[in-house]
Amino acid sequence: MGCEFETLGGGEMTGENWAMPEATKRGIHVHAHDTAATGRKLDWRKRMSDNIAYALLVYTGLQIFVTIHALKAGSTSLLPYLALVVLVAAIIPACRMFESRWIGISDEAAADPALRGPFRRDAILLWMLAIGLPFVLTGIFKGIAAIA
Repeated sequence: MGCEFETLGGGEMTGENWAMPEATKRGIHVHAHDTAATGRKLDWRKRMSDNIAYALLVYTGLQIFVTIHALKAGSTSLLPYLALVVLVAAIIPACRMFESRWIGISDEAAADPALRGPFRRDAILLWMLAIGLPFVLTGIFKGIAAIA
């Protein structure tokens, strides 16, 4: 699958009169699937909201799996249940923080391809939390249970 690029101003990228789009000059490539060429407008707010929704689903599934695994391993304490409560309480404010950073930007900024870097940074951090937090906190609670 090849990459298709288009200009930000809607001009053509062919012929001798072709001028490099401003975003490309800055080292940012605008993919055709990010713009009106396919009927979908680039919107970082929606993308972050979608990432948060999917990350919460993955996080919840992992947390249930990890907690059930800890319970099957013979844990007779209430610590796995406490881990569930702490994890739910911890992830919601973190997700709201990510979403509030992106939901408040203007319509113009939401379509700015220059925000790809900050968006990717936040998305990677979000997914690291969603995947790693269930294992880390359950491990901490299992360690506490082993000591107690």
